[in-house]
Amino acid sequence: MTTDHTTAATRRRYWDEFTGPDHTWRIDPRSGQQRRPPGEDLAAMRSGLGRPVMDSPKMWPLYSCEINDVLALRDEVSDEQKAEHAALALYGLHQQSQSKPMHRRGTKLGEALRALRRSGKFSEEALDTRVAQLAGATSVPALLVHLRGLITQLRTIGQPLDYNHLMADIQAWHSADRRPQVRLKWAIGYQAWKDKAPAD
Repeated sequence: MTTDHTTAATRRRYWDEFTGPDHTWRIDPRSGQQRRPPGEDLAAMRSGLGRPVMDSPKMWPLYSCEINDVLALRDEVSDEQKAEHAALALYGLHQQSQSKPMHRRGTKLGEALRALRRSGKFSEEALDTRVAQLAGATSVPALLVHLRGLITQLRTIGQPLDYNHLMADIQAWHSADRRPQVRLKWAIGYQAWKDKAPAD
């Protein structure tokens, strides 16, 4: 019987199949060419935006989570499966029409949003409000609505983020007890814009 307790580190998620450790596209050893996500895969992911897990059949081949047999017998899915579905949908939105990988290991959401704030592309006050709304979301659907808007803005400036971390954050959001830790992590990354730059 499989469970959902296998750690993410033991499985390669979709975005890791294409992004190498140097934050560039992986190279196909047979052709010597860059391996990029097929456009049809990204379109399939975007079809899952705003839809529950398993509701978009085109996404089924893209999932990597193990099935929790206990939940499956009740026609239910794990929080991990729900989080992977949401992260894949957001990745499909983020990676659309981008020439470089939008998954970058180690770049957590708070840090990516800080880069967005510093880009000068959007009003800092408006972005602060959107980030506060994200952190104040009281449900997973509300969280995903706010994430979708912010991911769209990150795509505008070509700012990547770590989708393994984002998936973990979304999974944690399913538990009200774990949300404060996620908020703290986001705040530490985002509020660092208040630090003075070395040249100041």
